[in-house]
Amino acid sequence: MRKKTIGLLLNGVIVSLGLLPLLVQAQQPISDTQVAAMVEALRQAAPQTKNPNDGYYSEWQVKPETLKGWSRTCLKRELTPTQFENNPAIARQVVSCITRRELTNQFRATNNNEIASVRGAACWWMTGSYKGCDKGFTSDYVQKVVRFYQQQLSKPAATQS
Repeated sequence: MRKKTIGLLLNGVIVSLGLLPLLVQAQQPISDTQVAAMVEALRQAAPQTKNPNDGYYSEWQVKPETLKGWSRTCLKRELTPTQFENNPAIARQVVSCITRRELTNQFRATNNNEIASVRGAACWWMTGSYKGCDKGFTSDYVQKVVRFYQQQLSKPAATQS
C-alpha cells in the first residue's frame, strides 16, 4: 500500500515537471514591445473620416460609449471624450491597457500564435468580435493593422513610439 502511494506520488511529480514547460509557455506575458507595436498599429490603421464631428475621439477613433468602460477599467475613473481627445498620454495609456488585455486573451486563444492574436485583437477592436473579419472593409483593416504591427516590431527599440 505504501509503495503504491509513493509510486503514485512520484508519477504525479514526474507528470507535473513534464507539464511545467507547457504551462510556462501558455502563460507567457505579452511584452511591452508587443503592446506598443499593437497600439501604434491601431493608431495608424484607424479609419479617417475627414469629418471632425464624426463622433469618434483621439487618434484611435474611439466611440464615447466605449471610452467610458475602458477608462473605468484602466484608470478606475471615467473620462469624458474631451479629456480623452485632449490628452494623448492618457489616451495612449487607456488604449495600451485595453490592448494588453485583448492581446493576452488572443494569445491564450491562439496558443501563442502572434499574428493570429494580432488579427483577432484587430478584428475585436473594429467589430467587438474576434472573428468575422475575413472579407471587405474589416479584412482590409485587419491586414493594415498586421502590416503596421510588423513594421513597428522591426524598428529598433529606440525609435518606437
